[in-house]
Amino acid sequence: MTDGPLLTQPDELPSSLPIFPLAGCILLPGGQLPLNIFEPRYLEMCRAAMANEKIIGMVQPTDPRDAAEFPAVYATGCAGRITEFEETDDHHFLITLTGLCRFDIVEELPITHRYREVRAAWTPFAQDLEACRCKLDRDALIPMLETYFGCCGLAADWDTIAGTPDHCLVTLLAMICPFSASEKQALLECRDTTERSVLLVALMQIAVAAGGGDALVTRH
Repeated sequence: MTDGPLLTQPDELPSSLPIFPLAGCILLPGGQLPLNIFEPRYLEMCRAAMANEKIIGMVQPTDPRDAAEFPAVYATGCAGRITEFEETDDHHFLITLTGLCRFDIVEELPITHRYREVRAAWTPFAQDLEACRCKLDRDALIPMLETYFGCCGLAADWDTIAGTPDHCLVTLLAMICPFSASEKQALLECRDTTERSVLLVALMQIAVAAGGGDALVTRH
């Protein structure tokens, strides 16, 4: 997790970019998303990205159960730059995307490759390119995080969590916690990291209440 996005001038962002629809998975500015690429069309997409700006847009299908070749996707996604790239012996690509800026899809472009491309609007999310500021209520978050992780059977390194800057912690939790696709999308579309931190706590409270959970993870 970086301390913030790879700062980019707005005019450096491409007017169009390839998209990678993946249900239950979001990328946020400053976040790092490891991906194992093996489908031929997405191998082609990565090759094209590596030859150009190295930028790919992560989006979610509106229906996670939609198995269509080109499922409908949410109108808002997040662009990431390929910051790590490795080809395996079986010709898969192991890449890491580092989040740059969110975007709205203006239109989907005619298919000229096996992967999809869109025209993007960056202006609504220009603040993503600025240094991140976050007012995180850790007194509310950490106890709920303990209970939520306990209910989900997740382990945590609490010393690392304590030492992680507020905005990085919110970004990391929003990306890795096992929320539903629609909940992930709501986190992506929050106005800023402070608003996202409030929604995080609310989603954890809902999950704990639904599970009837009162288990706590043991700190190590």
